[in-house]
Amino acid sequence: MKHMYTSAPIFNGVKLFNEWIILLILTVVLFLASCVSKSEPMALAPPPVLPVATVANTNQDTFIDYPAAIQGTTDVEIRPQVGGNIDKIYVNEGQLVSKGQLLFQISELPFKAQLNNATASLQAAKAAVLNAQLEVDKLTPLVQGKVVSDFQLKTAKTAYQIALANVEQAKANVNTAQINLGYTKIKAPNSGYIGRLPKKQGSLVSPNDVEALTQLSDVNEVYAYFSLAETDFIKFNENYEGKSLADRLRHLPAVSLVLADQSVYPVKGKVDMVNGQFDKTTGAITLRAVFANAKGLLRSGNTGKVRMGLAHQQTILVPQSATVEMQDKIFVYAVDKDNKVSKVAITIDGKSGTNYLIKAGLKSGDQIVLSGLDKLQEGQLIQPDKQTEKVAQLISKK
Repeated sequence: MKHMYTSAPIFNGVKLFNEWIILLILTVVLFLASCVSKSEPMALAPPPVLPVATVANTNQDTFIDYPAAIQGTTDVEIRPQVGGNIDKIYVNEGQLVSKGQLLFQISELPFKAQLNNATASLQAAKAAVLNAQLEVDKLTPLVQGKVVSDFQLKTAKTAYQIALANVEQAKANVNTAQINLGYTKIKAPNSGYIGRLPKKQGSLVSPNDVEALTQLSDVNEVYAYFSLAETDFIKFNENYEGKSLADRLRHLPAVSLVLADQSVYPVKGKVDMVNGQFDKTTGAITLRAVFANAKGLLRSGNTGKVRMGLAHQQTILVPQSATVEMQDKIFVYAVDKDNKVSKVAITIDGKSGTNYLIKAGLKSGDQIVLSGLDKLQEGQLIQPDKQTEKVAQLISKK
């Protein structure tokens, strides 16, 4: 009985110890297992899936807008050439008139009187010629008979020449009076639109008036004047084909006119003139483009922008969203054959919509990352999104 009493506690102690060891081992195993399960996802995380585009050479046109002032091909001030009161105004403001159409009538009465006086003076001069001729005819036989001296005949002939000169002078006075009478009818020197009419019927007008009677604008065609800075003009000469400036103008592509409401005028124009010198004040040179205006949509004084196009042959387009700018330089992330990215600096040659035209830094066939650039690091491994690559190529070729 004593043996059984002492062995039971020992057996129970060993059993509890073993259970404690087993529990400790299970705890360690579970801990290690949990550590392994937590570390495995970090080690096996896949590279990020990012859209990638393959760039290729393409032909592209870019456009630059220049502020322009529009004028009619003929903008003239209508001024009186003789003084007087306006008897009649035959047109209204804004009216379309034809060449030779009567615009104003200045009072004729003073000029008719001047013409009558000049005509009367002409008749008197002609009569004086007849008298002088009679005197010469009378003295000629007398001189031949030595009845009178030769001096008297010479005097008579001189008087006759003076009478002829007076006739010519009188004729000139008649012509002048007729011209002045004609000036009382003010006619349109060309077809076009009438401007404001500051003078009203009955107003006294003079050739020396500061303000014109009106302005007449021929806008069947219009000129759009715009300016290029010196650097832009240098690029203009470099970018467009031609051995001379005149040759470049002949080969220059048609230009567009962007109106004040940002709509594009439906008719293309042509640059036909470059000013002979730069403006010393602005440092710019003026160019002129001509646009047909058969429907009269444009008027003198309109403003707009002349849009010039420039063709880029075999250039590469890159979406602006696929670039990053750092320290005044622009970069893209290129993808190599192992799908690792590297930051590449590019040189911009221009813009087309939301795309950059690349002058240097990329070549046809290179792959670039389109988005997610803010999370990329140099040499990082990515997984290109093959489904978006075709879409990206289409975007870059627009």
